[in-house]
Amino acid sequence: MDFIFMLTNGDKTVGNCLDILEEIRDIGVSHIGFKDVGVDNDTLYTLAGRIKETGAVSYMEVVSTTPEGVHESIKTATDIGVDRVLGGQDVGFALAALNGTGATYYPFPGRPVGHPTILEGSPEDIEADCARFRAAGCPGVDLLAYRATESDPLDLIRGARAGLGDGYLIIAGSIDSPERIRAIAKAGADAFTVGTAVFDNIFSSGGNTISYQCREILKACEVVD
Repeated sequence: MDFIFMLTNGDKTVGNCLDILEEIRDIGVSHIGFKDVGVDNDTLYTLAGRIKETGAVSYMEVVSTTPEGVHESIKTATDIGVDRVLGGQDVGFALAALNGTGATYYPFPGRPVGHPTILEGSPEDIEADCARFRAAGCPGVDLLAYRATESDPLDLIRGARAGLGDGYLIIAGSIDSPERIRAIAKAGADAFTVGTAVFDNIFSSGGNTISYQCREILKACEVVD
C-alpha cells in the first residue's frame, strides 16, 4: 500500500510546503504531492523539482471546478514537470496534454461537486467510469471515496476495483487511522493520500510533529502489505 503525503491542509497546498518537504525528506516517504491551489506557480515549480530531488514520485491534484480551470491546471502540471496528475475528468484533453511528458493521469470517477469536493454516484457508476477511463488509456483513478454523499465509501472502492482490473486505485481524502487503511486495502485500494490528518495530528496521538505522523502512517502501510 502506497502512502501519498499531500503537502496540503484544508484542500490547499500549505504556504510552508518547501520547509515541510525538508522536514520529511529522509524518513522514507516515497510519494509526495500537492494541489494546484494555495501557492503560486513559481512555488509549485520549485516544489515539484525538489520532490524529484528526494527520489520520490511527485503528484499534483487538480481541484479546479470548471473545464477552463481544469485545462489550465493540467497545463501547469506539464510546465512544472510532475510525475502523476490527479483529478479532473476530461480524459481526452489530459492524455493529449501529457503525451510525451512522461507524466500519467488519474481522473476522478463519479460526479465530483464543488470545492471542498463531495462525490456523487453509485458503485455501479464508479465501476463504469473506471472501466471507461482504463479503456481510454489511464493507468488508474483517484477516487474521493470518503467524500461520498450517496453510497458507502467501501462499496465505491470495491466498484472501482472491479472496473479498473489491475489498474492503480488511489483513495483521496479522509484516511485518518490505521483501521481505515486496513479497510481500504481489503476493499482493493493500492494507494491513498493524506494531508490534513497529518497537519492536524489526527492520525496518531503519540506525537505532534509532521515527521512523526508520517512515520506512523508508513508503519500502518507495512501491516497491510
